[in-house]
Amino acid sequence: MENEHILQRLHPALLPSLDRLPDHVPVALLTRHSIREESENRFATYELPLTPEGVALAKAWGERLSRPIAGLYSSPVGRCAATAEAIAEGAGISLPIHTRTTLVEPGSYVQDIGKVGGLFFKLGPIGFANKHLRNEVRGVLSPQDGAQQLLNYLRQHQGDPGSLAVHVTHDTILAAFIYYLRGEDQLEKDHWPWMMEGAFLWFDDDTAHWLWRGERGSVAIP
Repeated sequence: MENEHILQRLHPALLPSLDRLPDHVPVALLTRHSIREESENRFATYELPLTPEGVALAKAWGERLSRPIAGLYSSPVGRCAATAEAIAEGAGISLPIHTRTTLVEPGSYVQDIGKVGGLFFKLGPIGFANKHLRNEVRGVLSPQDGAQQLLNYLRQHQGDPGSLAVHVTHDTILAAFIYYLRGEDQLEKDHWPWMMEGAFLWFDDDTAHWLWRGERGSVAIP
């Protein structure tokens, strides 16, 4: 009963997505971390940890994952690693957490923090994401190049058919990635990834398939 209550904090399309995943292929879950402490302004520093509710939500989500977890990967930021650890605990497994710079900034899209940092603080996350999706930001990979880098990374870290690899990242990376795949160049507040919300992806030859908020799509991988 307690788990059912905390699971209400998930995006409503997330749990039903589990029943829509193909059984015969490995699947990746690229997810935002769980609920963290509030920042004093609109910018979340790397030091902000998960709340007790955030830990409980990640555990409950891990318990509900219906596929065997083949690997746990995380941004080096503490709240992301803590999310992966709580998912593992909920799933009843003991696996190492592999940290990857591909899942954090700088490292994923950001190439030159000196060119990017001031603009990000000026515009805020959503404003910055909109300029990035329109390819109007210097010091970052283009939306296309960044998405292809992430797709290649996810394809290289697959498990066995029927398994799930979990990759814990941040809202800015997930938003830039999934909304480029959807062909968006203008985001509003309700587009922004919820905490503990993620996209499911799987691969077929040179095609990546994705499932996000109940919507399925695909994109070619060069």
